[in-house]
Amino acid sequence: MKLGIDNFLENQDIQALLEGHRVALLGHSASLTSECRHSLDALMECPKINVVSAFGPQHGMRGDKQDNMIETDDYIDPKYGIPIFSLYGEVRYPTTEMMDTFDVILVDLQDIGTRIYTYVTTLFYMLEACAKNEKTIWILDRPNPAGRPIEGTILEEDWESFVGAAPLIMRHGLTFGELAKWFVDWKKLDLEFKVIAMTDYNPDTGWPAFELSWVNPSPNAASLNMTRCFPGTVLFEATTLSEGRGTTTALEVIGAPDIDFDLILNRMNSLESKWLKACIIRRCYFEPTFHKHVGKMCSGIQIHTDNPSYKHQQFQPYRLAALLLKAIRLEYPDYEIWRKFAYEYETEKLAIDLLTGGTFLREFVDDPNITPAEFDQRLRKDEQQWAKIRQAYLLY
Repeated sequence: MKLGIDNFLENQDIQALLEGHRVALLGHSASLTSECRHSLDALMECPKINVVSAFGPQHGMRGDKQDNMIETDDYIDPKYGIPIFSLYGEVRYPTTEMMDTFDVILVDLQDIGTRIYTYVTTLFYMLEACAKNEKTIWILDRPNPAGRPIEGTILEEDWESFVGAAPLIMRHGLTFGELAKWFVDWKKLDLEFKVIAMTDYNPDTGWPAFELSWVNPSPNAASLNMTRCFPGTVLFEATTLSEGRGTTTALEVIGAPDIDFDLILNRMNSLESKWLKACIIRRCYFEPTFHKHVGKMCSGIQIHTDNPSYKHQQFQPYRLAALLLKAIRLEYPDYEIWRKFAYEYETEKLAIDLLTGGTFLREFVDDPNITPAEFDQRLRKDEQQWAKIRQAYLLY
């Protein structure tokens, strides 16, 4: 297969369309050719392309920020002398001054297929800014590691935030190019817009293993296992439990020093055992070196999708995470699950509600009368709705 950036670099006719234009790049540490060359470096060597500026999302253009929710400053690239603008610093929406530096922007961001991943919001903001400022935008498409499976609920009205900028479902099953097409249509944006598609890409398999190296698009996206688990494990950022930050397997392990996970797993199996299938759930212990429960031995679980038990189409990380939270509430009725803190600059609403795009998941966990079957019914309704919506935007 070939990535969008590969096809762009190999097609002189496509490059010729940008002659005489000032070009910018929106990229990050995983903006790489299939041979692991950074896209900015590759573009700088194209004689017909005049790259004048670049933009970085959360964690920076080159992946300079390791921790979560840490801002990046603007700076001048030491090698090329062009401005690198941060869209996760003083501003998150491109300013007029930033937009004035270019005529055409190439977007080459590796996503992991989940609504709350902030690169999705950065893409949407850039599309809007290009429409407002009469700029051209091209999306250099990349695989969605989660492939086509859909899961979760669609973001509800009035729950928009930097981790949910539009009425997407949690696990949307689209590539970045497809997402951009949907957003342009949904917002009725008037702009010059193009997707440089991949070739020979099979979306049903997710990540094309053994064809492309995995490079972290964000510091804790350290493996394909993490990206598969993320639509569920990310919910634990909004809880008092550790999601493994401060370990080498962040967002693959979940735990706490004061919870008996043997008890929790037994309860989960009795509630809805089928939501635990298509992966291996291993009991484990870990001690975070920073973040929540630093220096404390946590009892917990690790989710494994790198074995024959993994079934790509059947794995349901969102339901698995919701069931885990439900089991904790039933076994520990007074346990303080929900973490109250400023999350992505939102101070009034609970982080769990921002992540899930409404209050339904929290209500399912906290209300003993809401059953897994009722929760599943709500999810299926939104999943079926999203499957119909996205059909018109599939490129592969």
